[in-house]
Amino acid sequence: MNRILLTRVLFWIALAFCLTPWASPPIALAIGLAIGLTLGHPYAAFNKRATKVLLQVSVVGLGFGINLQQVLSASRDGVVFTIATIVGTLVLGWLIGRMLGIDRKTAHLISSGTAICGGSAIAAVGPVLDAGESEMSVSLGTVFILNSVALFLFPAIGHMLDLSQTQFGIWAAIAIHDTSSVVGAAARYGEQALGIATTVKLARALWIVPLVFATSLLFRHGGAKVSLPWFILYFLVASVLRSYIPLVADISPTIVAIAKIGLTITLFLIGAGLSRRMLSTVGARPLVLGVLLWIVISTVSLWAVTTFLH
Repeated sequence: MNRILLTRVLFWIALAFCLTPWASPPIALAIGLAIGLTLGHPYAAFNKRATKVLLQVSVVGLGFGINLQQVLSASRDGVVFTIATIVGTLVLGWLIGRMLGIDRKTAHLISSGTAICGGSAIAAVGPVLDAGESEMSVSLGTVFILNSVALFLFPAIGHMLDLSQTQFGIWAAIAIHDTSSVVGAAARYGEQALGIATTVKLARALWIVPLVFATSLLFRHGGAKVSLPWFILYFLVASVLRSYIPLVADISPTIVAIAKIGLTITLFLIGAGLSRRMLSTVGARPLVLGVLLWIVISTVSLWAVTTFLH
């Protein structure tokens, strides 16, 4: 059996395992990382599109498990934290980027991904910056590596500090970059944390719009196409249907169960997409910037939720 065939066979076996009850988001991510860093992704050309679509569909499915009335209060609690951390992260990223001698565009991309929602923010801001392929790759690689670490690290810290479901949900939504890792970490922590984290994170993602326009003004690149996360609207629609239509509420557990399987598969695919080449392109200084920003936003938001939320 040649290497390509062996890689494909192992890939499909691992993917099938993600459909079983024994799989979880962290386990799926770890298996994906093992394949991506050793054998390589056998379908790399299709991975980005597949993970994007599957993640969005899964998030919408999770909306059927959320009672809108119960979660709105927690979502409001996260608004002040959201505004403060977004502005603070962007300013701090600019300062540290200058100190480290990092290209201005790369520093802004990493800061944007850290401040709002990882790869989605980077993908939206990149065309406005007229960022090149290398700048996009470095920024996405930096954020992706930290997302992978957060998925394993945050639930452990939450349990160690005995955070409530509300505290962990809001903390994860603010301090973890991508929606996939936020949902994965919160799902591991608890059902209530999952609902809160998903809602707050998607509300946070709406800040992509003002970020894109502010970037256009700061970097003087007008006329760029703005990419809006429309799946957020469908998530809200799903939550409304589940909250006010009894028939939908009755079938929502089945939909949510399927959505969680979709999330597990998504994280497996994301892990498989991390290659040694991507690691080599990140470099030391952008990774240092990403780590420093991540530590600051994680620490400040953790202090905020433990101080002001109970």
